[in-house]
Amino acid sequence: MASSLTKDSASPGIPGSGKTFFGHPRGLATLFMTEMWERFSYYGMRALLPLYLVAPGGMAMSAGTATAVYSVYLSLVYLLTMPGGWFADRILGPRKTVAAAGVVIMLGHLTLALPSAGTFYAGLGLVAIGSGLLKANISTMVGQLYDGPDDPRRDGGFTVFYMGINLGAFAAPLVIGTVGENVGWHFGFALAAVGMGLGLLQFLLGSRHLAPQSSVVPKPLSAAEKSATLRKSALWAGIAVVAYAVVGLSGNYTLNWILVPLTLLGVIIPVLVLVRIKRDRELDRDEQSKMSAYIWFFVAAAVFWMIYDQGGSTLSIFANASADNSVFGWEFPVSWYQSVNPVLIMALAPVFAWFWLALNRRGKEPSTIVKFGSGLVLVGASFFLFLAPLSIAEGGHKAAAAWLVAIYFTQTVGELLLSPVGLSVTTKMAPAKYASQMMGVWFLAVTAGDATTGLLSIAGVDLNRPGVVAMEATLAVVAGVAVWMYRSKVKALMGDVR
Repeated sequence: MASSLTKDSASPGIPGSGKTFFGHPRGLATLFMTEMWERFSYYGMRALLPLYLVAPGGMAMSAGTATAVYSVYLSLVYLLTMPGGWFADRILGPRKTVAAAGVVIMLGHLTLALPSAGTFYAGLGLVAIGSGLLKANISTMVGQLYDGPDDPRRDGGFTVFYMGINLGAFAAPLVIGTVGENVGWHFGFALAAVGMGLGLLQFLLGSRHLAPQSSVVPKPLSAAEKSATLRKSALWAGIAVVAYAVVGLSGNYTLNWILVPLTLLGVIIPVLVLVRIKRDRELDRDEQSKMSAYIWFFVAAAVFWMIYDQGGSTLSIFANASADNSVFGWEFPVSWYQSVNPVLIMALAPVFAWFWLALNRRGKEPSTIVKFGSGLVLVGASFFLFLAPLSIAEGGHKAAAAWLVAIYFTQTVGELLLSPVGLSVTTKMAPAKYASQMMGVWFLAVTAGDATTGLLSIAGVDLNRPGVVAMEATLAVVAGVAVWMYRSKVKALMGDVR
């Protein structure tokens, strides 16, 4: 990356020595590399996780239990982005919080690398906590590199940063997946720890190029607030310890004592957050109207992510058991399927950006609602497509790898229609009072979707059954059509947002 750093005149208020990273503040190189390595560790471990959970030499779980654990883990990662943002805003500031997050994530992967079932869940918990702390704050620091929202380089900077995410996500299954499946599961988890260690080292060495405000605690806790927060935290921790000690000592403990409460929290907390914002009497009529419209987008997004994130669990477990994972006779690791999405994102995102711009110039660019609804229909179509390899497998044959690639391709196109629009509409429709919190609210849609998948799996629903897959596909398509049919009503609620 050093070759991409070029000399430029320093801009007032922009950190750095005057060198730039592809024409952007030099601090972007630090954040780009940090996020790339963090995503390398995260997606590498995530690609191995469902396979390790069902493997005889791993946790030897049933497919349903493995899907539940995987879904709960993902829902926690996104659920913890809100407290992660609060932690930076009130206690450490973004820069120190991201550094602490890197340490926690690395320790989590190292814990997963220990050949012990007893430490496995502790490792998952540490990675989830660290990811929540990091995810909430590293994007904030990217924004701080620029001279306000009107800086012409700002959107391009986030695009470069987004490429770092996908580079890490693309390489991770190819490297960590191969080592985990062919050498040893715990060697794969250890390699994820090395990846996070490299990201942390990059961050610490390059943090001098970040904006000064990244070290500022925007709204530090007062002494009284710190005391109250510690008391409440200790109280709830004590209640949890006592409750689980009683269950454990009584001999009634099962994995569901952990999974069920966490999945319920993943559904209940997003609902409570939306209700709290919607019922806030300080919001004016226009803000209330926009929040009513936003709930439509939120529910639709939860349905989307419920299906989309099964690409790493339901589809991966199916590929492991029932697919011919080979090309021209050459067999590849199952985890490699998880590289399909990021490479397609990198290939298709510029095409979509050009396409929307071309349509906009002609006055024909689809509205936010149409894009959103189309994304839902496509993710539903991907599961209708999934019915074909399921049928092949039921006939006693191995499904071709091309079927799975086609499913991931369809889901990726749906993601490109829905995800950027969702992020944009979240910032545009956020009430002024909750402007800094609304991105966390958007992530809660992912939490709700993944927690719903977890609840279905815990309830004994076989997500690889054709009937269940068809039901989920129909739900997504119906939701997409409903968004389109009620577009006039939603547009009216959105006010001046388009």
